[in-house]
Amino acid sequence: MTKAIIFDSSTLISFVMNGLFPELRELKKIFGGHFIITREVKEEIIDKPITIKRFAFEALRANQLILDGIIEFPSVFGIKDEDISKKTKEVFDLANETFSGKKKSIHLIDLGECSVLALSELLNQKNIPNILAVDERTTRSLIEDPEGLRRFLEKRLHTIITPRKQNYKFFGQFKIIRSSELIYIGYKKNILRINTPNALDAIFWALKFRGCAISEEEIADLENLK
Repeated sequence: MTKAIIFDSSTLISFVMNGLFPELRELKKIFGGHFIITREVKEEIIDKPITIKRFAFEALRANQLILDGIIEFPSVFGIKDEDISKKTKEVFDLANETFSGKKKSIHLIDLGECSVLALSELLNQKNIPNILAVDERTTRSLIEDPEGLRRFLEKRLHTIITPRKQNYKFFGQFKIIRSSELIYIGYKKNILRINTPNALDAIFWALKFRGCAISEEEIADLENLK
């Protein structure tokens, strides 16, 4: 049976900003499945940035991954864009109505993140094993620790947050991996281009400072697994 890693914009941006395209290519070989993005994610990491001089080069490099077949689209599983778009709207409404405060719903995540969740659910329905590569903190918290996210929102917004706990089960079905864990796998498989003793630590901190939501304690925990 085939399998997939579905990449959110946040994780691909972490790889882009840290020049980790060669490692991503090697990870694809190791994984032996499909690296997938939705059209919404492509728009965020390629279509829009390629029109901005500051980001055009990174967008071109990301697009090369598509041209080389490293990153693919859901059509490889027979899933149509219109099916993803329909499911994305459902996920968008569900996510952004999960918490409310001051008599109004709290917007949590945008269409790109929702499209990734939508695709994962469609793959689940086909019994195709998949995992989401997501570095963005809010999406990860909604999936892994919704009550923690509720407490965080209360602290940040200085108001009582009312959850729709019936939504927790839906988001709890998804499995997540971050760029940091992918790089750790690369380290264990000996595919990192830099092999000095402090290379892994340096990459973890580079990822942290350029978009990956990982704490100092989590970095220490990963390094202790070496």
